Amino acid sequence: MYEELKKILDKSKRIVFFGGAGVSTESGVPDFRSANGLYHAQQVYDRSPEEMISYSFFRDHMNIFYDYYKNNMIYQNAKPNKAHLALAELEKVGKLSAVITQNIDGLHQMAGSKNVYELHGSVLRNNCMRCGALYNLDYIMDPKNCLDEEGEQTWVPRCTKCGGVVKPDVVLYEEALDETVISGAVDALSKADTLIVGGTSLVVYPAAGLIRYFKGNNLVLINKSKTQYDSRADLVINQPIGEVLGTCVL
Repeated sequence: MYEELKKILDKSKRIVFFGGAGVSTESGVPDFRSANGLYHAQQVYDRSPEEMISYSFFRDHMNIFYDYYKNNMIYQNAKPNKAHLALAELEKVGKLSAVITQNIDGLHQMAGSKNVYELHGSVLRNNCMRCGALYNLDYIMDPKNCLDEEGEQTWVPRCTKCGGVVKPDVVLYEEALDETVISGAVDALSKADTLIVGGTSLVVYPAAGLIRYFKGNNLVLINKSKTQYDSRADLVINQPIGEVLGTCVL
């Protein structure tokens, strides 16, 4: 299987990678839909992860939202793994034209990838909902930036300029995906000769539906478990994606 993937990579000129949570789990970033993620959300907050990171929950229960978000979705010590590094290398040598990711951790850029379409945004970018001021991740994680109008400690980060709430640039449930990001991803997919889908079971929509825009020659699926698209793929590898891409590229 690895030799077959190497042959595909050698022949390809415009590769696009579409990735999900499985790409980052090898960096120690757990999938919040995993058994542990579901258990923690139910046991600690008595709610599902999907409810916790919905826009209506953010709006109505902001302090609890940030408690959950900061303790379950932020992994500041995570580093790129072999999958991230291999994709950056493929881009560097002119083989890979774009990375399309459902992840919000910024690890692709940290590895060196330049053309990354972040379908669900990024924890690294944050902006004031009132005045639009921009803040990094360190800012919203610092407790001294999370004081209410009475000076009481909360989980909610506040803008130093106007006192507004600072919201992560992350697409929450009930929010629409960014049209510019979608347009760029669709354009990249439509021009690709090879699509590598990795670390995703392709069940999260509308993101997963984007792969229908791929009309190229080679569809490669790399995922630990089976997916609904396996029968359509030219090559299926049920192994950890870091191991696969690391072996074939690095």
